[in-house]
Amino acid sequence: MWTGRVLRVALSGAPRDRRAQSALAQLRGILEGELEGIRGAGTWKSERIITSRQGPRIHVDGASGGILNFCANNYLGLSSHPEVIQAGLHALEKFGAGLSSVRFICGTQSIHKDLERKIAHFHQREDAILYPSCFDANAGLFEALLTPEDAVLSDELNHASIIDGIRLCKAHKYRYRHLDMAHLEAQLQEAQKHRLRLVATDGAFSMDGDIAPLREICQLASRYGALVFVDECHATGFLGPTGRWEHRAPAALGRASEGGGTDELLGVMDQVTIVNSTLGKALGGASGGYTTGPGPLVSLLRQRARPYLFSNSLPPAVVGCASKALDLLMESNAIVQSMAAKTQRFRSKMEAAGFTISGSNHPICPVMLGDARLASCMADDMLKRGIFVIGFSYPVVPKGKARIRVQISAVHSEEDIDRCVEAFVEVGRLHGALP
Repeated sequence: MWTGRVLRVALSGAPRDRRAQSALAQLRGILEGELEGIRGAGTWKSERIITSRQGPRIHVDGASGGILNFCANNYLGLSSHPEVIQAGLHALEKFGAGLSSVRFICGTQSIHKDLERKIAHFHQREDAILYPSCFDANAGLFEALLTPEDAVLSDELNHASIIDGIRLCKAHKYRYRHLDMAHLEAQLQEAQKHRLRLVATDGAFSMDGDIAPLREICQLASRYGALVFVDECHATGFLGPTGRWEHRAPAALGRASEGGGTDELLGVMDQVTIVNSTLGKALGGASGGYTTGPGPLVSLLRQRARPYLFSNSLPPAVVGCASKALDLLMESNAIVQSMAAKTQRFRSKMEAAGFTISGSNHPICPVMLGDARLASCMADDMLKRGIFVIGFSYPVVPKGKARIRVQISAVHSEEDIDRCVEAFVEVGRLHGALP
C-alpha cells in the first residue's frame, strides 16, 4: 500500500522523468536532422576499417585481397619500419606501457627528455617540449604565450588546430588571405599598436599541398618587428636540404637529404622563432606532437600550457618509435630521395592524363574535382579497383573545391604509382571527370 509521503514523492518524480525524456527526444531529433543534412549534402565521412598494419599495401574489411594505400601521412614509410617497431618494443619492455601520470608529477622518464633534446637538435633550436599530439601543442602555445596586449596574424587556411588554439588566447586576432603577402603587410601595419606580434602559418598546407612563402613572411616580420610561428606537420622529415627538399624554383621542390621542414627548405631557420610539429606522420606515424624554440618559451610552456599540464605523458613505446625514426633520418637521405622521385612521377603522369593536381611538388597531391559527390563516388570506385583514397569536401575544404587527396610514400613502388594513375584514368572516364 502506498503511503501519502511515498505517493507524493512518486508523483513529483514523474514530471521530472517526462521532462528528461522529452529533452532527450528533442536532442535526438536535432542530431538526426544534422546528420541527415550531412548525408544529403554528400559530405558524410565513413570510416573504412583496416585489418593489417599501416603501409603501402593494406587489408581492408570488406575488400578482397591487398589494397594499395594512397591516403596515409606515412610519407617515409616508417610506420611499419622494422627498426622503428623494434625500438618501440624495447621501450615498452624497459619503460612499461605508460606513466599513469602527467609530466610534472611522476610522468617524465629519461626517454622523454632524450627525445626532446633530439628534436631540438634536429630543428637546430634551444629546447623542445612533447605533447600527446600537435593539436595539443597548438592548443597550448597561443594561450600560454599571448596576452590581451599582443596580436596574432593567421593565414586563413591554417589547420583547424591552429585556428582553435588562437581562439583560446586573449590576443587581438588578425586573419590574412591565403599566401597573400600584401594583405599580411597591411595587417602587420594595423597591428603595430600591440606589444608582441606573432605571424602564424602552416609550413605546408595539408589540403592543397602548397608551401608558405616563408622568405617573404620572415622579411615582413623583420620589417614590422614580428615573430614567426610555423606548423611543420606536413614537412618535418622530408622538406629541406637536410631532410628536407631543396627549393629549386618557386613552384617546384627537388632533391632531398634528411628531414627538417619548410623553414630549412626556404633558408629561414634562423628567422622562424617557434616550430610546432608531429610525431604522427613522417616520424613513425604513431602519435605525439611538440613545440621547439627558445629555451625560455619552452620553460614557460611547461608551467602554463594546459594540454601539457593536464594530459598523460606520451607512452614509452611511442617515444621509442619516434626517437628511432629521427635516428634513421639523420643517418641517410635515401628514403627522402625515393619519395621525391615518386611524387614527381605521380604528378606528371596525372597531369598528362588531364587531371588538375593542386599545390607544389609536395607528396600531398590533391586531385581537384569540385563536386563533393563526384569525389566521394570516385573514391569508392577506386577502392573497388584496389586503391585506397579518400574524397575531401566541405567543411574540410571550401565548398566547390572537393578533391581526392593522394599522398605519396617512399615505400610505394613505381609500379604502385602507375597502377594508381591507371585506376584514376579509368574511374575518371567512368564518372565524366575525364573526356
